[in-house]
Amino acid sequence: MIEKPAIKKNTTKAAAKAVIKMPKASAKAESSSILRIRVRAYDSKILDASVKQIIETALRHDAEVIGPVPLPTEIKKYTVNRASFVYKNAREQFEMRIHRRLIDIVNPSAKVIEALTNMSLPSGVNIDVKMN
Repeated sequence: MIEKPAIKKNTTKAAAKAVIKMPKASAKAESSSILRIRVRAYDSKILDASVKQIIETALRHDAEVIGPVPLPTEIKKYTVNRASFVYKNAREQFEMRIHRRLIDIVNPSAKVIEALTNMSLPSGVNIDVKMN
């Protein structure tokens, strides 16, 4: 007869959550400073090229980079009438897609921040930088 391993059935949900709440990686990230870069653009190819340039610049100065993390694409839809006076049923729909990426740089040095500020990126790319 084969014995089954003992399984505790009386574990509470609070005990399970306590284990999940404190992973070791997050404890390290909270004690360090993080430079969070959010990059936005209408064209995904230009966005990926600029994100690659940012990551290469950070890695050149020996910084720890987390990302790029693709964020959800924001879609704005507009519906307009084709005709100006009659034909209410004839309509056109247009949409704008805003692609977004997130990059985290852990413990950035002064050289990394200076290199990122002096970097030239293509037009149409919007960058938001926050220091946590």
